[in-house]
Amino acid sequence: MMPLFNTKQVNTKLCKHTLILILAISLSACASQTPPKETAEKDDKEQVAEVISVEVKKNPKPLKHTRPHAEEELKMKMEAVQVTGARQRSLAVADMSYAPVLPGHKRPGIVIPENSLAGENYAQLKQNGVMDVLQNPVSTFSIDVDTGSYSNLRRILNQGALPPKGAVRTEELINYFDYDYATPRDQKQPFLVNSSMMASPWNKDKYLLQIGIKAWEQPQDTKRDSANLVFLVDVSGSMNQPNKLPLLKKSLRMLSKQMTANDKISIVVYAGASGVVLEPTAANNLTKITNALDRLSAGGSTNGEAGINLAYQMAESAFIKNGINRILLATDGDFNVGQSSTEALVELIEQKRKKGIALSTLGFGGGNYNDHLMEQLADKGNGSYSYIDNLLEAKKVLVDELDSQLITVAADVKLQLEFNPSVVSEYRLIGYENRHLNREDFNNDQVDAGEIGAGHTVTAVYEISLASSEGRSMEPLRYQKESAQKVDHSGELAFMRIRYKAPGESSSQLIESPLLAKTLIDSSRQPAIDSKFSAAVIAFADKLQGGKYTANYSYEDIQKLVQQGQGNDSHGLRAEFNRLVQLAQSIDEAS
Repeated sequence: MMPLFNTKQVNTKLCKHTLILILAISLSACASQTPPKETAEKDDKEQVAEVISVEVKKNPKPLKHTRPHAEEELKMKMEAVQVTGARQRSLAVADMSYAPVLPGHKRPGIVIPENSLAGENYAQLKQNGVMDVLQNPVSTFSIDVDTGSYSNLRRILNQGALPPKGAVRTEELINYFDYDYATPRDQKQPFLVNSSMMASPWNKDKYLLQIGIKAWEQPQDTKRDSANLVFLVDVSGSMNQPNKLPLLKKSLRMLSKQMTANDKISIVVYAGASGVVLEPTAANNLTKITNALDRLSAGGSTNGEAGINLAYQMAESAFIKNGINRILLATDGDFNVGQSSTEALVELIEQKRKKGIALSTLGFGGGNYNDHLMEQLADKGNGSYSYIDNLLEAKKVLVDELDSQLITVAADVKLQLEFNPSVVSEYRLIGYENRHLNREDFNNDQVDAGEIGAGHTVTAVYEISLASSEGRSMEPLRYQKESAQKVDHSGELAFMRIRYKAPGESSSQLIESPLLAKTLIDSSRQPAIDSKFSAAVIAFADKLQGGKYTANYSYEDIQKLVQQGQGNDSHGLRAEFNRLVQLAQSIDEAS
């Protein structure tokens, strides 16, 4: 409570007892005005509604990039946010994603505790550097379909903070969005590869080479294979927050409603001890499944290893041969009791993966969030990592993209580019820092790589310098010039190789294709809308990581690029991204 007066200014002749009496009366008055908890919560909600009303009055007409279905989104978010005090009220206002921050304005009421992200765990990855083609002509990596970094970053920005550098994985930001790539006609061709190029918006001497993979999509009238799903739910004390267990339960209810009588659902929980809440049950028995979810409550410490072991037992007991067998681990990743060694958990997950049981992770909440562990477990479990920050994200991941989550069309997918030194002098792979593979790993079918689900799009972007340009980052080697002059394959910019395994197969198949320099350079003169948008995402990610490669490219420049790459945007996701850029600018300028 602020003091009623400055004691330094009090007349020294004032009686000591009088001072005590005045303070006692003041404290008594404050105490008598303290409303009951229910009344306080009601007042908080009314004040949030009042702030929202003011914002709408200020902007009565929808802005050009306002998200559609804003009222529905706000309602969903308010259900998941329990407004109980001044800090929570400020966060609720900061999380109004239907109301973009106008240029030159700051978002009102952003108040978060200092070091609120200090307890969260992120891998410290160093951005990929520039490679000289003569020295390192080959780039090899595993594809990645995770998107958790983007929605987690959105959560942090909506709380009024800039994300830690480790929270920004550029490829996950790019792959959060769909792109208009050519799609395979049938399942015989699991995916198609698209390529395009555009001049780099932040460096006139470089180009952005974009490789896009679009997976086969299962027709709506086609039945997918039966699924055996085990929900492994963290009910430890750390999950006792509105944006954790309550949101988790609503999310899993959404998923359950998409399943059929041929599917099975089990629920396993873990805290100080683990237990089975629901034995394998036909997925059309929604009443039984919903009742089991409703009984979940948070309390106790976390023993993740015991829960995972029990979940695998459930998955094995209901195993569907030639079907979908998957564990969905839903947690904030806080494994703080028992054998919490990451290596031990990874080894267990790898063993079960080889037996046909995959593992995907769904992250919730913050404060003690373990992003690094969630991403790593999904990677080793042949699954995907998603972060759920609100009900709309739950719908996107568990309803709209359910086939992508469950149906694998290509396994252990590896991509390799060999650049032609007579055309390209330097390159830099953007993102995928923790997906690098050795060159010899490409032909080794024992080396694990990423999976592509039905309908997935995967995008990889290289920033390259052409041999004819002056935009080199490094001086050319003295004794390699002659070898470069001898290499010329009819104008090929690079040669692309992709290896993948059909589901259930142990031997990989190889796809090879040259990337023609003239075709790509011609395409760069009129870059596609999708290329402009992915470039904007890359610039934003680099800026959040310190701006090493985009230099003076500003938030305003990024917003212009987003608008040029807006496209159809039927779900409003690109408009929301533009709002996040504006929000990051406001936070950055205020810090």
